[in-house]
Amino acid sequence: MAVTDEAILRIKEMIVSGDLQPGQRLPPEKELSERLGLSRNSLREAVKGLELIKVLDVRQGDGTYVTSLEPHLLLEAMSFVVDLHQDQSVVEIFEVRRVLEPHAAWRAARVITDEQVAVLREMLDSVDESTSVEDLVAHDIEFHRLINQAGGNAYLASLLDGLSSSTVRARVWRGITEERSVARTLEEHRAIVEALAARDPEMTRSWVTVHVSGIESWLHNALN
Repeated sequence: MAVTDEAILRIKEMIVSGDLQPGQRLPPEKELSERLGLSRNSLREAVKGLELIKVLDVRQGDGTYVTSLEPHLLLEAMSFVVDLHQDQSVVEIFEVRRVLEPHAAWRAARVITDEQVAVLREMLDSVDESTSVEDLVAHDIEFHRLINQAGGNAYLASLLDGLSSSTVRARVWRGITEERSVARTLEEHRAIVEALAARDPEMTRSWVTVHVSGIESWLHNALN
């Protein structure tokens, strides 16, 4: 194992064990390097790496702190990598969505509140077949984001947000080129909301699977 990798692992162990808490300032560099048995250069490189993935926050003139470790921060690096992928790899992103998103919706159906269902219904009332493709895609992203958040798993919701934002181009493309794509999307959204309102996890999971699979299938055909 490279020395820098070892330093990263040691700092991670301190966070996992609770020796370092979210928002806590790290000990001074000299003290921490001696405590971990590492050179100060190795420690500096480890800190740089952990800063890039939002685990540490280096504040000039103040010190280095553990971040809040909120899911949206920790998943930023993954979202950046996903954003770089184009064309055929987008199909793989939809495949991951097809695996994860129905489960997130299944969770939501078990705990969603009447108020959250009402918000989803209002969203559906604000769009129709005359809505532009771009506005419909924005609606679709927000629609799924609210459902994923309603499930109560912050990491899963943040992960799906990152994946969803990287498929906007494909969804706009489908909306422009496929007949009845707008009507089909709205019909599927209504079915998902009705399943959520009925607190039926399996029906919700089934409709979300159909919804995401439809886009994935269209994209397979379009690219081939």
